[in-house]
Amino acid sequence: MKLDVTTLDGGNAGAIELDEAIFGLEPRADLIQRYVRWQLAARQAGTHKSLGRSEIARTGKKVYRQKGTGGARHGSARAPQYRGGGKAFGPVVRSHAHDLPKKVRQLALKHALSAKARAQTLIVLDDARAVEPKTKALKEQFGKLGLSNALVIGGTEIDTNFRLAARNIPNVDVLPVQGINVYDILRRDTLVLTKAAVDALEARFK
Repeated sequence: MKLDVTTLDGGNAGAIELDEAIFGLEPRADLIQRYVRWQLAARQAGTHKSLGRSEIARTGKKVYRQKGTGGARHGSARAPQYRGGGKAFGPVVRSHAHDLPKKVRQLALKHALSAKARAQTLIVLDDARAVEPKTKALKEQFGKLGLSNALVIGGTEIDTNFRLAARNIPNVDVLPVQGINVYDILRRDTLVLTKAAVDALEARFK
C-alpha cells in the first residue's frame, strides 16, 4: 500500500510503502471491541463501596421479642430491610481488569490501523517538530492539513516544542509510538503517523 507523505505545512515529501500485513487488513469489529473493552476495564478504578450489614455501626440487640407481636421475626436492626441498615449485595472494592491474550491485542491494533487506512483517515507526516512552542502557529499548520480532531503518533521521543504547542489544541492528542492503542485511535477522526512511527510499528510487528 502506497501513501503520500506530507509536511506540517501541507507540502509533499514523497511517498511511503506501508506494510499490507499491518495497514491492509479487512477490519474486524469483534477484535477491536474486545481490545477496547479490555483497555477500559483495566482503567476503571473499582473504588465503589457500600456498607454491608456487618459494617454498620448499630446495636446488634434483638429488635423486639421473638413471638407475640404479630409481625416478622427480626434479630438485628442492621439488616438491609431497615432504614440505615447494611446494603444487600452492594458494590465492593475490586479490580475490573481481565486478561486478553497478547496475540489478540496485537491483531486488534493492526485491524484498527487498517480501519483508518481503509477509511482514508490516515496521514503520514515527514516529521512532527515545531520551531517554537506556539499553539497558534501549530493550529494554523493543522488547518492546512484539515486536522481538527486527530491523534498524532510520533517516534520514541516527542519533540518538546511540538508537544507543548499541541497540548492546548482541543480534540488533538499526541503520543509516542510506544503509547499507541486502539481506544485512542478510534476516538479521534484522523490518525497521523510520522515516518518514524511507521518504521517503529513495522519493526514491532515483524
